[in-house]
Amino acid sequence: MSRPVRPGSSPPRRPAAIHAPRRPVPATPNPDAPPREGERIAKLLARAGIASRREVERIIAEGRVKLNGELVTTPATVLKNLRGITVDDKPVAVAAPARLFRFHKPEGLITAERDPAGRPTIYNALINALPSGTPRVMPVGRLDLNTEGLLLLTNDGELKRAMELPSSGIPRTYRARTYGDISQSRLEDLSEGIEIEGVRYGSINANMERRTGRNQWVELTLTEGKNREVRRVLEHLGLEVSRLIRTAYGPFPLGDIARGAVIEVRQHDVETFRKALKL
Repeated sequence: MSRPVRPGSSPPRRPAAIHAPRRPVPATPNPDAPPREGERIAKLLARAGIASRREVERIIAEGRVKLNGELVTTPATVLKNLRGITVDDKPVAVAAPARLFRFHKPEGLITAERDPAGRPTIYNALINALPSGTPRVMPVGRLDLNTEGLLLLTNDGELKRAMELPSSGIPRTYRARTYGDISQSRLEDLSEGIEIEGVRYGSINANMERRTGRNQWVELTLTEGKNREVRRVLEHLGLEVSRLIRTAYGPFPLGDIARGAVIEVRQHDVETFRKALKL
């Protein structure tokens, strides 16, 4: 039997389930295509931590990338390495090993480097939270202003991109404190997916955790991570969401990390995860 929840209380901590990422089906190679030595510059620069691959494409389009002094005009440029490459006329350093950090994002912070409205961002909190000497890190996905919990950070743009792609099938788990009338059977219907105002949301595993009257905690696991997906789905079901916490991203749990604190994932675990993603 579920224990009652006192208004304003938090759900108990429990270990998050570890899910293996769903591997995308590889494309069939073209036997007539000539062999390609090296990799696209956008991928190499993302791996070197310059920016995500999409941001690298923008940087190239802005004319900020050069090879031996000549402008690089396309992100499809194939290179064996980054020797001779500059960004904003600064040489690109050799790619450092991929690192991954678990950050307990408090509510009230924007997941961005800067905000035009002047609101505080995650980087305001990370200044003192990250270990000394940490390279530039980028958030894996986003948490909106009023959502708290686990936000992964990495220095590897290629790892970031792979973890964000819906095709990777990496589960994200949330706990939502809600108010309203809902049954477990209605929550289970979400496993078939749902369409809201023309937007199709994929399968969601949703379960009632604890309930007191019309107040309840609901746990949801999904793999797409569309913008404000959890809030929109729950509000569509007639529930008011008063608190939303991400508790896990793939095999990485929030655990007991204090709000605003950062803990680095062991290098062995990062490499094991990268291999599972086929990077």
